[in-house]
Amino acid sequence: MLQFRTLAATLLIVGLLTGCGDPTKEEILKKSEGADTKTLLEKALGRPDDIKKLGPLESWTYRAADGSVTFVIAGDQVTISTTDDKKPADSAK
Repeated sequence: MLQFRTLAATLLIVGLLTGCGDPTKEEILKKSEGADTKTLLEKALGRPDDIKKLGPLESWTYRAADGSVTFVIAGDQVTISTTDDKKPADSAK
């Protein structure tokens, strides 16, 4: 019985840890389908990792395991979504 509990606890921990990483760009875009307002986008994806504002425009960026996804918002309407690939940390050299 103790072995079963140990195995169950190990599987639970592994399952929780695999769900802790950032989603992929594809997963973010899929979750955001149909979210054409700020409210719906935030409901679908949660708070963005970065928000930039320029007049009535906002860009909301979500970090992904393989880069990032940015949504451009005009007023309350989501107008454009773009993706960016993750760059190696040493590419700035």
